[in-house]
Amino acid sequence: MVEDIVEAVLSNKEIQRYPHRKIYSYLEELSTNQWYPAYRALRHPLYPILRKIQRHAEHVERVQQATQTSHVIYVSNHKSHMDYLVELLVLDENGIRPPIIAAGINLFNGLMGILNRHVTGALPVRRNSRDPAYLATLRAYVAELVHRRDLFLYPEGGRSYNGEFKPLKTGLLQGALQSREPNLVIIPVAIAYDLVLEDQTLARQGKKRRQRPFATEVAEMVRYAVGYESRGFITFGQPILLSTVDPDSPRDLVMLTRHIKDAMGKLYKVLPTALLAAALRPMMQRQVLEDRIDQMLDALRLVPANLGVECGRDAVEQATEALIGRGVIVVEKDIYRVRDRHVLRYYGRTLNHLLTHRSPSSLTH
Repeated sequence: MVEDIVEAVLSNKEIQRYPHRKIYSYLEELSTNQWYPAYRALRHPLYPILRKIQRHAEHVERVQQATQTSHVIYVSNHKSHMDYLVELLVLDENGIRPPIIAAGINLFNGLMGILNRHVTGALPVRRNSRDPAYLATLRAYVAELVHRRDLFLYPEGGRSYNGEFKPLKTGLLQGALQSREPNLVIIPVAIAYDLVLEDQTLARQGKKRRQRPFATEVAEMVRYAVGYESRGFITFGQPILLSTVDPDSPRDLVMLTRHIKDAMGKLYKVLPTALLAAALRPMMQRQVLEDRIDQMLDALRLVPANLGVECGRDAVEQATEALIGRGVIVVEKDIYRVRDRHVLRYYGRTLNHLLTHRSPSSLTH
């Protein structure tokens, strides 16, 4: 399959404008192989971490139906390095064929690079490259790939460091549209956790200042996994048909991107920890906190949002122990106090895309 894709890319008229030596080097970088039996077996050595996340799949039947008749591009938000494992496990557990994952090229060094190139079959992407030859090669490669395989994308271009949804990058989507594959659909996906494994690292950094070695990030994840337990909600949206989208129209691409982001936002599971974090002030009585969350829930129902809890009392009841254990809040009798405002803001901002009509102070403390 790889050889067929390479040959098709080299015959692309846009690609022929660039030096062949450069194109060959980029194609060699992009070429990967998926060894699915070994990929599935990875869950066993990773079980000590995976068992800490209870996986909850919503509307997986939409994917099962779509894959029977179409090629599928999954488009998901990106919260954690665990996303790559959790979301793909949900597909596998439901008998859905494995897609190729697009991942940052920083995940292709050392042992992780060997696994991604020869086991998981991940597609390495230089997220910040502006080289026109590379971008043209990447688009052409993706255009050929979607004729043969499903594709799983994280168009935010990396994890959110402040908790909010990030703007979507369109390069890989452009490549997929250029394929003009007649049976191609996009399935928006949203993943949400009660607690994100890397929350403390992400929240304190606030924004991505530099690319850190992946081995360093893995070591941090192992450290924060001590005592960590969470639920992960993976929600699949209705397939978006691409038959009416003009691959050469910038306007159509913008409208499609907005449609995808809006769909992901509404699919995102509104969990108790996020509600408590968005509502809490430096010091607040429990009843006031519950009332404030009830008001937020009323606003969220109008969106409509994908609610994981129905009332403020239940939200506080379910979130309190988790946030205390994570060192984010302190509770004395019925008084709630903020202990780690950076992490609290991180969780509160995960709902900003659903509460844009509220004042900024009500969400960011």
